[in-house]
Amino acid sequence: MDTLMPSRRVTVRAAAALAAGAGLLVPLTTTGNAAQVPSGSVAETPSGIKTVSSGWNNPWSVTWLPDGTALINERDSLKVFKVTRSGARTDVAAQVRSAAFNRGDALLGMAVSPNWRQDHHVFVYHAAKDGIRIARMTYDGAKLTGYKKLVTGIKRGLHNGGRIKFGPDGFLYVTTGDANKGSYAQNRNSLNGKILRMTKDGKPAPGNPFGTLIYSYGHRNPEGLAWDARGRLWETEIGNSAYDELNLIRPGKNYGWPTCEGTCSRAGLVDPERKWRPAEAVPSGLAHADGALYLASLRGQRLWRVPVGGTHAGTPVAYYTKGFGRLRDVVKVPGQNKLWITTDKAGKNADRVLQVELK
Repeated sequence: MDTLMPSRRVTVRAAAALAAGAGLLVPLTTTGNAAQVPSGSVAETPSGIKTVSSGWNNPWSVTWLPDGTALINERDSLKVFKVTRSGARTDVAAQVRSAAFNRGDALLGMAVSPNWRQDHHVFVYHAAKDGIRIARMTYDGAKLTGYKKLVTGIKRGLHNGGRIKFGPDGFLYVTTGDANKGSYAQNRNSLNGKILRMTKDGKPAPGNPFGTLIYSYGHRNPEGLAWDARGRLWETEIGNSAYDELNLIRPGKNYGWPTCEGTCSRAGLVDPERKWRPAEAVPSGLAHADGALYLASLRGQRLWRVPVGGTHAGTPVAYYTKGFGRLRDVVKVPGQNKLWITTDKAGKNADRVLQVELK
């Protein structure tokens, strides 16, 4: 694997600089396949972190509107908020909750249409009584309305995937979990355990490898999607008990679950670019910035930075280890060298939206 040096560096501060709420924080020494970053050495970005917004309950995803504000949704309350860069927020989904979502549903990923100025569409991935749905709504600047189901037939379970993003090609990419049944991941007649690629109407995108919605298969619980500067698609995947994964996704390829977890070097199956023990990862959100991928980790309670400028993924480095609890989503702030990160399951009204400086 290539190990790439960053273009910008900062001096590491002592781990004791971790403070409640804000201030500059530092990468802590990590183990496994991560680089070691002892106190006092020189390390890569990021360099600092602060709280943008507090009082959240399981904020699951962040997606940006063209005006520079964000839409952030809570998983179980089914609330969607418009959030300014300063952290002020407004609930915009009351009409949708009364018309489309039901108690017990779970609202996971959201994505804004790349043709926003023409259609004002927002796409959602949510778990309902009848299974997983991919749906489309319209946002008029004040409220979400016009709920329309696009894709159904995805089974609901403990492993639901849930990330939904538009790629550089203008098509919608969606991660689905295996719904606790590994055989679904290998069954190309099932939409579970897959990465899907579709048009804005929920139809198979032109050029899909099997002529269906399926873009890749053999996934257990993929929860992160991001494209690097070369347009390559990367994915984070939560494993079972042995390894979590960072995968480089190619159309039509089989990523091995449930036959393989981590590296198995078997013909016809694609090995991960990087793998972690669950105690260090259980990755969810994924973002590309500054020549690297940033992985938000749940059980690992840290932010991983993985350089991806070369042929393969470089050496991972961990930041903010156990400083902010479980991390669910990470996104780049448009037009700025910053990241937003959401925490996960910190307690009632205890989750936060954090902002990381990349210097």
